[in-house]
Amino acid sequence: MTGVLPIALEESRKVVQALLLSGKEYVCLMKLHGEATEERVKKVLKEFEDTLYQRPPVRASVKRRLRTRKMYHIDFLEMDGRNVLFKVGCEAGTYVRKLCFDVGEVVGCGAHMQELRRTRAGSFAENSDIVTLHDVAYWFMEWQEQKDDEILRKFIQPMEKALALVPKIYIRDSAVDAICHGASLTAPGVLSIEIGINSGLMIAVFTLKGEAVALAKAAASTEEILEMEHGFVAETERVLMPRGTYRKRWRSGGP
Repeated sequence: MTGVLPIALEESRKVVQALLLSGKEYVCLMKLHGEATEERVKKVLKEFEDTLYQRPPVRASVKRRLRTRKMYHIDFLEMDGRNVLFKVGCEAGTYVRKLCFDVGEVVGCGAHMQELRRTRAGSFAENSDIVTLHDVAYWFMEWQEQKDDEILRKFIQPMEKALALVPKIYIRDSAVDAICHGASLTAPGVLSIEIGINSGLMIAVFTLKGEAVALAKAAASTEEILEMEHGFVAETERVLMPRGTYRKRWRSGGP
């Protein structure tokens, strides 16, 4: 497989769990084991544009238990003989080679995945964000010679980029340091909130300046949070911002 592979450095590795849960997009070359018409292949691909049951292949890095995965879209691109090229947008953890096998079974001739290229991983897309290892090596040498941090920004992006598609809650400056110490977020600390948040969903806690503070699990939906004046809004799971970045404005326990 080739394509987009986000790489986290140093403290930004804390956002990897959010990337693992983000949707992916692939361009796949599927090889049919027999003859089939283009119309038949197109029809079957569209039938798989749904929530599917998948059991990981025998050669997989996870336990082979039945699970569901969402296919957001499957777009037929072209067909040449038994070679079928299509694009699929899917939920994290989807096995495209298993998708090819299942499509082949429904078409009636069998199929396997010949080639696969990841064109998007979360908010990172091939057309706008990708750099090659050759680019990285060249720019890093340039930075070593010039010591200009603007050169690093050509291939190193802020970790907030990885959270672009994660639902967000924006908090008051006075609540930031408490969150950095692992406190749960309460309603008085919330200034604004994005739509689409549900209880149990992973969310990102941000400052008004657009700085990532933490990853948290929502304790209520967007609508419920908007009505709350007191109580817990989200449980902090992973602190992203170093302690002391914002001035402490809360009291610790004690007499």
